Amino acid sequence: MYAIGGSVLLGTATLIAVVPANAGSGPSIGKEAFGKLADGTRVDRYTLRNAHGMRVRILTYGGIIQTLDVPDRRGRDANVALGFATLKDYVDKNGGPYFGALIGRYANRIAKGRFSLDGKTYQLPVNNGPNSLHGGIKGFNTKVWKAAVVKGKGTVGLRLTYVSKNGEEGYPGTLTTTVTYTLGTGNQLRLDYRAATDKATIVNLTNHSYFNLAGEGTGDAYGHRLQVNAARFTPTDSTQIPTGKLASVKGTPFDFTRPHTIGERIRDNDPQLLIGHGYDHNFVLNQHRPGELVLAATVTEPRSGRVLRLSTTQPGVQLYTGNFLDGTLVGTSGHAYRQGDALALETQHFPDSPNHPNFPSTVLRPGQTFTSTTVYAFSTSR
Repeated sequence: MYAIGGSVLLGTATLIAVVPANAGSGPSIGKEAFGKLADGTRVDRYTLRNAHGMRVRILTYGGIIQTLDVPDRRGRDANVALGFATLKDYVDKNGGPYFGALIGRYANRIAKGRFSLDGKTYQLPVNNGPNSLHGGIKGFNTKVWKAAVVKGKGTVGLRLTYVSKNGEEGYPGTLTTTVTYTLGTGNQLRLDYRAATDKATIVNLTNHSYFNLAGEGTGDAYGHRLQVNAARFTPTDSTQIPTGKLASVKGTPFDFTRPHTIGERIRDNDPQLLIGHGYDHNFVLNQHRPGELVLAATVTEPRSGRVLRLSTTQPGVQLYTGNFLDGTLVGTSGHAYRQGDALALETQHFPDSPNHPNFPSTVLRPGQTFTSTTVYAFSTSR
């Protein structure tokens, strides 16, 4: 875990303005000061709302989804995303759990922090055992993004932009990234990613939100039922780097082609589960065509009736079951987070792709534009 940027000078939110997206009861967005970093840089919090009980709070620091409120089957709202109450907590502690943050330049792991591109070898910071994880020591989750409100017909959005300079965290090329969060009249949060570079580089972007559909801070998520649209996954070595094999999930605890509870097989004596201390693996999504928006996973919480349907254009999704939450982190509700208290579904390209020619390429060249879309759609079951 890394403490980034030192202490925080201001950690409480102060209302600045509310900007209506549309007249009447349509979606709206509000802006408030959330704090300042030690160097004086201001961090804002934007609150997106619709008329159906959904509210999303997003920080300009790390593009973090701090809270996400959705109704249960009885219409009662609850925050279903793990996060911290103060900026200081995100600055001091979020290099470990990455609660709700945008991840880049490269989400997930790169073996030994090393890859080759166009005949040149690049060395990245090593921050996860022998490997580089989630963009390095000061990845996109530690940056203050430039924000702009985006209005549409029946929607409201927040566009975040960050320019990563050539050589930042060892990556080649100046990369300009925009991520647009859009909320409409339906309880759907859409994330559209775009990136362009002035030099050949590698890119893998995601959001690292943790979900507990019973409500943040209410206990473990082992009773959540999960279905994943994936017949294969990428097994890893002891350092959680893919072996390169695309293995069938059939007959393994990784078979979520039909719904299973998270906790049903998580303690099985399976070598892959032992390596990750639970689920921390990339699933190879069943896609019809590259770049097509497909249903990746469905999560149902039986008690509240909340349902999350996750769709993406990405080829993979990493299932992580909060295996290293140890009770030392306290969330927005004032409750400590413990192992298994949430699950993350990180839409992505595969881990360590630059070192596996058989994986979909993550190379981005000048003149090309990286694009991807992920949609979190919330509803309820009876």
